[in-house]
Amino acid sequence: GCSDLNVLLKIPHLTMHSGNFSPSTGTCNITSGNGSIPVNLTWAKANNLTCIDNITVYLPLELPSKQYWDKVALRKSSGLDETGEIVWYLALCLLLSWIIVGAALYKGIKSSGKVVYFTAIFPYVVLFILLIRGATLEGAWEGIDYYIGTQSDFTKLSNAEVWKDAATQIFFSLSTAWGGLIALSSYNKFHNNCYGDAIMVCVTNCLTSVFAGFAIFSILGHMAFKAKRAVPDVVDSGFALAFIAYPEALSQLPVAPLWSFLFFFMLLTLGLDSQFASVETITTTIHDAFPKLMKKLRGTVTVGCCIILFFLGLVCVTQAGIYWVDLIDHFCASWGILIAAVLELVGVCWIYGGNRFIKDIEMMIGKKNCCFWLWWRACWFVITPLLLMAILVWSLVTFHPPKHGDVEYPTWGTALGWCMIAFCVIWIPILAVVKFIKAEGNFFQRFATICSPAPNWGPALQQHRGERYSHIVDTKKVNPDVEIPSIDRYITGYDNTAYSE
Repeated sequence: GCSDLNVLLKIPHLTMHSGNFSPSTGTCNITSGNGSIPVNLTWAKANNLTCIDNITVYLPLELPSKQYWDKVALRKSSGLDETGEIVWYLALCLLLSWIIVGAALYKGIKSSGKVVYFTAIFPYVVLFILLIRGATLEGAWEGIDYYIGTQSDFTKLSNAEVWKDAATQIFFSLSTAWGGLIALSSYNKFHNNCYGDAIMVCVTNCLTSVFAGFAIFSILGHMAFKAKRAVPDVVDSGFALAFIAYPEALSQLPVAPLWSFLFFFMLLTLGLDSQFASVETITTTIHDAFPKLMKKLRGTVTVGCCIILFFLGLVCVTQAGIYWVDLIDHFCASWGILIAAVLELVGVCWIYGGNRFIKDIEMMIGKKNCCFWLWWRACWFVITPLLLMAILVWSLVTFHPPKHGDVEYPTWGTALGWCMIAFCVIWIPILAVVKFIKAEGNFFQRFATICSPAPNWGPALQQHRGERYSHIVDTKKVNPDVEIPSIDRYITGYDNTAYSE
């Protein structure tokens, strides 16, 4: 999310340098006497000569946008071994992005809720504009056909890496297993229809991804048409799609700077949305652990988190920064989140109890019949855990050392990636052991204790507990006249003042 902001500074240069694109570099055979001879493709077209079908050879072409991305924007080094220096303008963009995040979250949900109105809606406006523009271009159908049609390469579904990346993407876009959903939903009122919200968010997220695909591939199809190449030859993935292939396609349109600005500003708002959720997850966790501290120092703690994360991100704005970003993304954002998701499912469904979890939900949305929960029980208890475990094991068995383009990572880089995963998930067993040691009784009694809810587990306010949680032993006095932090229809949250000593 933080790196997206620096793109704004290079939009004018990106579109300006893209003017040197020569889509026809290569050779082809033309008829000469009783045979054929190879000639330069550009020369053949300039002289109105006809190339023999299926004998055209395109030479490897480095787009101006790629040259600018690698050599100017990133000043990319030769590999992870060559750290180089901090790229000062990227560091300034990183600082500016964290200033924006800190300012938006300074007052917690009260300030970020208003900002999200714009950052969440603006991308849809831009995607709609890009789709309308892309659909009117020559060659747009070829891009759509490659995206979801007869040219789609469905053989990639047999690749474990594709499934791992897809699972990671859906976890990231929905904030599932990252903590963001739980953190932000904690600001809802107790009887908020969380079931309806979950369905709406999931459907909207998937439809948005499909909708964005049409907007992107229609313009890439036009780029392929102008270059007289097949769509797969101009399509890339990952950072290359967002910062090389698509900008190059936009540079072929009339008023290219306008389309480039809209696209990169959309990326900026999407990145800020992601950062808002991530930082809010951290501050909400601190809030739950130290409510009195956060009541007085919420702004200070938020700014402190942003400062720490800024310094941690400096390694990603060095000349080897893109290699670090890819390394972290390959390990922590894929296997790490899959492992966390599997453990979360086991914890909720098999330790806390899926039936108990369903009763908790019914306390908020009302009683439902058994048939209503049949599908969700199957998903939570069987389908989702098995599917995630299959993807996890399959991707581990077929593991290949990560690469950035053609650059292979050193052995110590791959080892560091595994260490990062271990560091992310090792706290779960460590805390389990700590809780086990602190519990009283013999081995089985301690195990039963740490697998059972705490005595004060349940709704925070007494009026929401009903008979089911009437036995709760409060460790703090609760002011029954004060609601816990929540969001109403005007997105106005307030600090948690429900607890007092």
